[in-house]
Amino acid sequence: MVTSRKNGSLYTRIDGQVAHVEFGHPASNSFVTDLLLRLTDTLNELSENSGVSVILLKSEGEKAFCAGASFDELLAVSNIEEGKAFFSGFAHVINAMRKCKKVIVGRVHGKTVGGGVGLAAACDYVYSNVEASIKLSELSIGIAPLVIAPAVERKIGTAALAELSLAPTEWKSAYWAQEKGLFSKVYESAQEMDKELDFFIHKLASYNLDALTEWKKVLWEGTDHWDVLLTDRAAITGKLALSDFTCNALSKFKK
Repeated sequence: MVTSRKNGSLYTRIDGQVAHVEFGHPASNSFVTDLLLRLTDTLNELSENSGVSVILLKSEGEKAFCAGASFDELLAVSNIEEGKAFFSGFAHVINAMRKCKKVIVGRVHGKTVGGGVGLAAACDYVYSNVEASIKLSELSIGIAPLVIAPAVERKIGTAALAELSLAPTEWKSAYWAQEKGLFSKVYESAQEMDKELDFFIHKLASYNLDALTEWKKVLWEGTDHWDVLLTDRAAITGKLALSDFTCNALSKFKK
């Protein structure tokens, strides 16, 4: 099922020590500001939940995992402050993911664009299937993947980030993403993926929570400056979003 709610949906279900967090939006699971805020709050709450050891982050449906930022909302941006606020939504989510005390495992079941790639990169471990091709389309609409770049670069390196971002209309396969380090596992079908994923998350959740928390701190060493960096990047992206190039590019996607 895919939600019909214009502000999207966000559901949390706790199974043992695993928190299943599922987001959705009728526009290919894209993110509006409200949904980004709700996801940030949910991650912050789960970080402090002593009964949770692992978070599984996934999206609704069987098609796209995440189409990135909402084009409709981006089109409504009319000044720099609004632009900064909109792109700060992704900054807040990524920072919440990196600071979360719990290991976050991503389930990427379909095509992923822009901010969705950043979301996958901010997960600590990612399961995917062969349908999970990725693309950073930002340059094609007059902006750049500035906010998510630190998370993506941390996983795949500068060279792969350049290859991905400078070909903004080109899809990269799930196996490319695995080779570069974005995806941890790739399966031929969603059914096979889910079977292995279920085993993995419950095994992971059985480990010492304190050890998982301390190890996650190590994995994210050197990122403390992201609170400022990502917000500054959001301001730059918001300014770029006001350009005639971007407005004309996004207008083609109007319903």
